[in-house]
Amino acid sequence: MNSTLQTHLQPILVHLQNENKLVDCQRLFHGRGHAYPGLTHVNVDWFSPVVLITLYQEVEEAWLSEQVIVIQQLLPQCLSIQVQYRSRKFSPSEVLWGEEITALKAQEHGLQYHLSLGKAQNSGLFLDMSNGRQWVKDNSEGKKVLNLFAYTCAFSIAAIAGGAEQVVNIDMSKGALSTGRENHKLNKQEASKVKYEGVDIFKSYGKLKKYGPYDLLICDPPSFQKGSVNIERDYQKIIKRLPVLMANNSDVILCLNSPDLSEDFLLAEVARECPQCQFQHRIDNPEVFVEAEAGKGLKVLYFRYIAMS
Repeated sequence: MNSTLQTHLQPILVHLQNENKLVDCQRLFHGRGHAYPGLTHVNVDWFSPVVLITLYQEVEEAWLSEQVIVIQQLLPQCLSIQVQYRSRKFSPSEVLWGEEITALKAQEHGLQYHLSLGKAQNSGLFLDMSNGRQWVKDNSEGKKVLNLFAYTCAFSIAAIAGGAEQVVNIDMSKGALSTGRENHKLNKQEASKVKYEGVDIFKSYGKLKKYGPYDLLICDPPSFQKGSVNIERDYQKIIKRLPVLMANNSDVILCLNSPDLSEDFLLAEVARECPQCQFQHRIDNPEVFVEAEAGKGLKVLYFRYIAMS
């Protein structure tokens, strides 16, 4: 038994149960931050009633079996324990114990999201962005919102829940946007307030502009997608367009999820391409996402756009 993982999981789960906070989906253990020697290859997530163990290198079968026993003891609400092997081609998954649950409705901040397990590398909701979604929910009232690289529209759900006037979701994946549409239906949100555009952002600025100007922009791009996005090269293309997209005195949330690019990279891009954007503060990641080296994990930066007179 690798008691180290149990040692970390036990106090977290006791606290969450005592505070009745196991309702929300969340990361329980973040080994990929390299803050826990010997466990840098392991993440553990809770998508009630499923525990998902993600492995970035191979482990012994006996070790996995021992984790199943521990999780069953620590989390009696769990009905299924699954593992995803990011260390293997196509990131296959399997059920280690319990029910074969592949589709579920996860809750976060009082909102619900359709998730899919075992079929793709990503479930449909990035847990490290939880605080970002809460910020958007708290700061969207009456605003027109542009959601770039929208994926399954989680930011859009949060914005409409926070009272946004309109949200425009942009993503090349029409399948992801279709899930986003279902997420809005799941939360019984007014369909007329939400638009979906399955287009390449770098070829569609005219279409984006026609819905503006925007009071809030959220940009959460992938670091790299073959043939479409290399964010080190392409972020400047987005930032330089902000003056034609944004209203005066508007909010801009820029995200960066590359371990090889720092917060300073993004600040320098903004200073060069759009000095009208004034940095305000960083939106912190959830506490569980501990990083041994600062700046390696998700970076979420909040700016105010002040038009030049």
